[in-house]
Amino acid sequence: MEILAIVLFLVIFILILKGYPVALTLGGISIIFALCISIFAPEYFSMSTFNILPSRIMGVINNYVLMAVPLFIFMGIMLEKSGLAESLLETMAMMFGTVRGGLAISVVIVGALLAASTGIVGATVVTMGLISLPTMLKRGYKTELATGVIASAGTLGQIIPPSIVLVLLADTINSSSKGAESVDVGALFSAALIPGLVLVACYILYILIISYIRKDDAPAIPKEEIIAFRGDNFTSKIIKVLVLPVLLIVLVLGSIFTGIASPTEASAIGALGATILTIIQKKFSLAILKKVAQETMKLTTMVFFILLGATTFTLVFRSLGGDHYLQELILSSQLTPLMFLLLVMVVIFIAGFFIDFIEIIFIIIPVVTPVFNAFDMNMLWVGILIALNLQTSFLTPPFGFALFYLKGVAPPEVKTSHIYKGIVPFILIQLIIVGMVTFFPEIIFLLK
Repeated sequence: MEILAIVLFLVIFILILKGYPVALTLGGISIIFALCISIFAPEYFSMSTFNILPSRIMGVINNYVLMAVPLFIFMGIMLEKSGLAESLLETMAMMFGTVRGGLAISVVIVGALLAASTGIVGATVVTMGLISLPTMLKRGYKTELATGVIASAGTLGQIIPPSIVLVLLADTINSSSKGAESVDVGALFSAALIPGLVLVACYILYILIISYIRKDDAPAIPKEEIIAFRGDNFTSKIIKVLVLPVLLIVLVLGSIFTGIASPTEASAIGALGATILTIIQKKFSLAILKKVAQETMKLTTMVFFILLGATTFTLVFRSLGGDHYLQELILSSQLTPLMFLLLVMVVIFIAGFFIDFIEIIFIIIPVVTPVFNAFDMNMLWVGILIALNLQTSFLTPPFGFALFYLKGVAPPEVKTSHIYKGIVPFILIQLIIVGMVTFFPEIIFLLK
C-alpha cells in the first residue's frame, strides 16, 4: 500500500514535468488513482475516505492566513501600475551614477525595495527589463551583466518579506506537521529578512568587484547628466519617489514584526497604502482599479486551484500511508538529519530547473515535512532554507520564469544565451547564502 503512494507521487511529478496543468494533475490523478485502488484492491483504500475532502477544502478556503495572498497580490499589482518602479529606477540611478557599476547597483536596490513592497516576480522583472535594460545597454554595460542583474534583482521578492512564497510555505508546513509545533508566518517573515538583505549586499559586492576588475563592463554615468537631473527639486523627488514607498514597507513589515498586526491584517494595510501611493502618483483611475482587481483574481484563483488539487493529493497520499513509509525509509537508512536536509535541498534545486515554486511547495513539502518533524528539526530554519532554494527556481534554465519574462521584453540583440550566462554568478551567490544559513542558522534569529 505504501509503495502505491510513492508511485502516485512519481506519476504526478512526471506528468507535471511533461507540462500537464498542475491543479488538474494533482487533483485528477489522485482521484483516478484512488478510484482504481478502491476497485481492484479495496482493502487498501475506500472511496468513503473522500467524505472528509469537502471539510478539508473548506478549511483551505476559510484559512485566515491565506487571506493575505490576494491582498499582497493586489498590493504588488497596484504598485506596478503606479509607475513607481520607473521613478525609483531613474532616481536611484542618479544617486549612484558616479560609482562605476552604479546603474546596476541601483537596479538591485530598486529590486529589493519592490520585493519588500510587491513580491510579484513577473511584474518586477518585466518592469525593470523594459525600463533599465535598454538604458544599461545604451550606456555600454556588458549584456550578460545587465541581464543577470535584472533577472536576479527581480526575484528578490521570493525571499524578502512580505513574500507570497513564505505565506504558502508556512501554511503547507503547518498543514503537513500533524500536531508538531507550527511555523508562524510573522516569524518566517522576520527570519527571512536578514538572509534577504545579505543576499542584496552580496549582489552589490559582486557588481562592485566586477566593475573594478572589468572597467568596460559597467561604466559610470557622465557627471553632466547627474548634475542636470539633480538640478531641479531633487529633494522633493527623493521624498516622493523613495520615502513614501519605504514608509509603506515600514508600515507593513513593522506592524508584523512588532506584533501590532498579523500578516493578514498587514496585507490589508499594504493594499490600502499601495492604492494611496498610486493616487499620489496621479496614476489612479477606475480602469486601473478594475484591471488590478482582475489580475489579482486570476493569480489568486490559480494559487488556490493548485492548493485544492494539492489538498486532494495529500489526502490520498496519507491515506495510503505514504508519509509513514517515507519516514520509516529515511530513518532506517541511517541518514543523519543534516544529510536528509541536504538531500531534500538538492532535490528541490534540481526540481526548480523544470517546475514552478508553487508546484514544489504543494508537491514536495507535504511529503518531506513529517520526516523533518521526526528528526525534530527546527522548521523555521528549514523553511528559510527551502525559501532561499526556491528562489533559484526562477533563475535556473531551461524553465526559469524570470528568464522568460526578461527575454520577452528584451531588445532583439539580447540572446537567450546572454541571459543564461548572465545569471550563473547570481545563482552561485544564492547557493552560497543557502550554505551560509545551513551552517550558521543563528543568522535567521537575529531579529527575534
